[in-house]
Amino acid sequence: MTILHIDSSIQTEGSVSRALTAAIVAAVADGSDEPVIHHDLTSEEPAAINPRAGDSPAADEFLAADVIVIGAPMYNLSVPARLKAWLDSISIPRKTFRYTEKGPEGLAGGRKVVVAYASGGFHHGPEEDFVDPYLRSFFRLLGIKDIDVVRAEGVNISDEHRARAMQTANAEIAGIAARIRAERRQTVDA
Repeated sequence: MTILHIDSSIQTEGSVSRALTAAIVAAVADGSDEPVIHHDLTSEEPAAINPRAGDSPAADEFLAADVIVIGAPMYNLSVPARLKAWLDSISIPRKTFRYTEKGPEGLAGGRKVVVAYASGGFHHGPEEDFVDPYLRSFFRLLGIKDIDVVRAEGVNISDEHRARAMQTANAEIAGIAARIRAERRQTVDA
């Protein structure tokens, strides 16, 4: 099982989304020697793509992964610009999706996506939260149905809010990772 780990927070110290993605990767890998490919989008330029040629190293890497772990802090009600650029680099017609008479059809099914979503405040409803629905819609476009979003909200309100949010998120991570490991064991045993 290959894990693709994407961080996009501009904070390198004290970042909640980075702490959560690290916890997700550690829990899913569970001490195994499964390959983990990590990209810090704040220190790397998004790969140049040529969608007409279907040429995207990021899309190739994405398609080679079984589990994709994405750190998605909320910035101004949406995802960071570098994360959006990375998403654009993996959305390649005839490679990760195709157009049909019935609409777009995803070609990247069978993967799992786990998003670590952190926000300083509380943002609910379609007027305030573009992160969760956008990422779910994006990955469904690519054919991925197994999408988990681990939320840590209100982390900038107080230390107590941050601690509670992290505790709740870490409990959720444990359950998600246990499910992924169990599914992996079933696949290996089959």
